[in-house]
Parts: sequence; C-alpha cells; structure tokens
Amino acid sequence: MTAFVFPGQGSQFPGMGKDLFDLSPEAEDLFEKANEILGYKITETMFSGTEEELKQTKITQPAIFIHSVILSRVMGDRFKPDMVAGHSLGEFSAIVAAGALLFENGLKLVFARAEAMQKACEHSPSTMAAVLGLENDVVEKVCHEINEVVVPANYNSTGQIVISGSVRGIDLAVEKLQSLGAKRALKLPVGGAFHSPFMEPARKELETAIDHAEFRPPVCPVYQNVTAGPSTDPSVIRDNLKKQLTAPVKWTQTIQNMISDGADTFYETGPGSVLQGLIRKIDRNVIAESVKLF
Repeated sequence: MTAFVFPGQGSQFPGMGKDLFDLSPEAEDLFEKANEILGYKITETMFSGTEEELKQTKITQPAIFIHSVILSRVMGDRFKPDMVAGHSLGEFSAIVAAGALLFENGLKLVFARAEAMQKACEHSPSTMAAVLGLENDVVEKVCHEINEVVVPANYNSTGQIVISGSVRGIDLAVEKLQSLGAKRALKLPVGGAFHSPFMEPARKELETAIDHAEFRPPVCPVYQNVTAGPSTDPSVIRDNLKKQLTAPVKWTQTIQNMISDGADTFYETGPGSVLQGLIRKIDRNVIAESVKLF
C-alpha cells in the first residue's frame, strides 16, 4: 500500500516551487491564487528570497503548505494514496491533498496558524531541544520531574524526541538528559515552544478559524498527529486538528501504525527529505523516497 507524507516547518529552501510554477499551468494558477488569498506575493520570497527570509514563520508555513499541495496536484493521476499523514504543519497539507479541505480554506488556516504561533512566541519566551539516543520513557520521566513546563513535543523517530518548554526548563532538561547518556541533547534555534502548553493562546485562536472551515470526507484515511491513528470522519479530523498545537506530534507511532495497516511505500510530498530519513530510522524494511515529477 502507498502512503503519501507531508513535511513540516524546517523543509523550506530558496527557490522552492519555481520548478512547479514553470512546469504546469495548473501549478501557476494555484500559486497566483495563493498570492491573492494571502494578500502579498509569497511566490517572490519562495522563488527568489533568501534563507533568512524563508525562515520567518508567517512565510515558512504557508510556503511549505503551498509547495506540498501543488506538488500533489501536479502529480495528477499518480497521486493515488491509500493513506496520508503530515508532520505538524504538514498535517494541513495532507488533509487538503486528501480532499477533506479546499486549498483556499487550508491556506487561510495555515496563515492563521502561523500568525497565532508567532504571537504566542512573542508573548512568552520559550524554546525546544532535540534529544537523541534515549528511550521515550526516560525522556518523559525527566520532563515530568522538572519543576518547569517541559513536555515531549515531537516523537520523530526511534531514539529521537524533541522536547518543548520554558527556557529555564529546557536548560535543566538538557543538562539532566546529557548526564543520563543522551547521544545529543541540544537546544534548537526556534522562536518558541511548539506543541506545548505555551501554544495555548494560539490553539484558542486557531480553533475559531477551524470551526468556520468546511471539512469533507477525505479520499483515504488521514493519520493524525494527536492520535497517531487514521480517520475519515470530517468531525474527528477537525477536532484532532484543534488539539494539535498543544499536543505532541506522534510521528514515530503514526508511521508504525501506517506500516501495521499495510503501508510499504512512503512518498514525501513537498520540499526537502526530512521525513524519508525519519521513516527509514523507524523501519528500514519500507521504501521511503521523494515524489519525482520526471
């Protein structure tokens, strides 16, 4: 069975999407539609902006979403998923690609999400750290024991977890995890503690926008970050999406469940190749590669 997976923040690169724009009239139309919806020419930053410009959350998230969804459209009949999933932001791309949400509505939600997250980051200083080489329960125990807000944020692959919390809490956790034998425990250059209680103001803001969007049954099961399980029920997809900003991304569990349900080939649909690496670490017996247009 074939699974299509969609990347999250961090997969952007200068020039992203220009090949799609040049290749397909449908892609060109969607890029122009995106510019119109957002009220500015995001294509200028995507096609010719610097790495630094692309790192701004309000640019990064819509840019990755636009690239990912347009890539799935340009594939035409070759986009035949038995199941889909997306990592954090990528879940919005997956839901749109699977037909549960219109492109314009998905883009509006992604832009609202990016702005809400930016505001939450500015309101309360917070950060994240990557932890490699420890069991999940060890990392979870350390998070729980620290007298600060520190939580697991991303279960990325076997032995790789990202934690999220207050600056002091993350500093304490990094120190403790290093003493317990982590191969690496280092703070990440991010604007705030994503997928943690620090995103509660953003979650509330985004919830209102999600409530006003129309969701439809997808063409295949969508495996969601919050539960790591599949859904085809529009109301369930909507509810899980509302919880996503303050809940951990259960990516390892998601991929394991997709494989248990029959997935043996994964196509990363969007910029970069981050997800392929994670999937190979989770299970080396499956095929994981990028969508190729030619």
